[in-house]
Amino acid sequence: MAGDDMIRFGVIGAVGRGSSFVRTLRAHPDADLVAMCDIQEDVLAERAAEVEVELTFTDAEAMVDSGEIDAVIVGTPMPLHVPQSIMALERDLHVLSEVPAAVSIEEARDLVLAAKASSGSYMMAENYCYMRPNVIVREIVRAGLFGDVYFGEGEYVHELKALNETTTWRRKWQTGINGNTYPTHSLGPCLQWFEGQRVTSLMCSGSGHHYRDPRGDEYQLEDSVLVLCRLSGGGLIKLRLDMISDRPHNMTYYSLQGTDGCYEAARGLGDEPKIWLRDTNPDEMVWQPLEELAERFLPAHWLNPPEEALQAGHGGGDYWELQDFINAISNGSEPPIGIHHAMDMSLPGLASQKSIAEGGTWVAVPDSRLW
Repeated sequence: MAGDDMIRFGVIGAVGRGSSFVRTLRAHPDADLVAMCDIQEDVLAERAAEVEVELTFTDAEAMVDSGEIDAVIVGTPMPLHVPQSIMALERDLHVLSEVPAAVSIEEARDLVLAAKASSGSYMMAENYCYMRPNVIVREIVRAGLFGDVYFGEGEYVHELKALNETTTWRRKWQTGINGNTYPTHSLGPCLQWFEGQRVTSLMCSGSGHHYRDPRGDEYQLEDSVLVLCRLSGGGLIKLRLDMISDRPHNMTYYSLQGTDGCYEAARGLGDEPKIWLRDTNPDEMVWQPLEELAERFLPAHWLNPPEEALQAGHGGGDYWELQDFINAISNGSEPPIGIHHAMDMSLPGLASQKSIAEGGTWVAVPDSRLW
């Protein structure tokens, strides 16, 4: 049994995407997984038995009304993130939601208002912000060694046509809409490097259509979509989304340019994350492996992780993401990716749909802090 200071969690979508949270929750010393919810009842019963969870639900509302949980993890398809998050927030439960936060600007506004009215904490589970190289770069930026940062890149290049057929919601919400329909993995880490800034305006354009689904239907999403994002502090971020093109997997790429340093992620075939800093190479501009700076800049808990973190997904990022959420609940503090940061990472993707529909015009991105 959990101690009184442990947070009781329920996972919605526990058989699908939420299953990765199930594993991490079971290993976390400050969390107690007490309930699992999924519409796949037979599989749910089997998975719950495996992890010794007695409470199972096929209806999310029944779980949040049970009185047995303090916090909910929303690991369901994109169109369910807002209604299920609001459902929990209205009951003053804490919410850790999968990405992106919302699938429309109207939904996003509803979520912000619900979060402001609730005594529960809201955090978006953007785990790419917790990838080891991205954390190292973030800490170097915070130390001031990049100087003034002014340009960044984020790419999500992951061919997913087959996955569209097995998780059919993706065929509507990711490749059935034109624009950057999955922005947060690319934009999230970049925004943490441009700390305190948000995207104020953007333009979006695509490369056209060259593929069809197994039924012969054209994907509404163009093959490669680019977004240029102008930031509140004057910086520029370029995003690329490609989930359709036939090509080897390269999931993410990032770069960052400042007046005193630059960073580029690995591009495959033996490449590795690399960095140049005036601080470490003042006399010549040559790359050095980013990992050489890990001991100097990584937070101590990353350098000496518990075994539970080593077993978690995304290089331990899933564990530290959950740890930050638990700390925020325990301390009554704002989570690192709270409601407005979640909006900063999600709203540009929604605004990009308007820009590309208007032929690549520059459009304004709403500021959720004004709602």
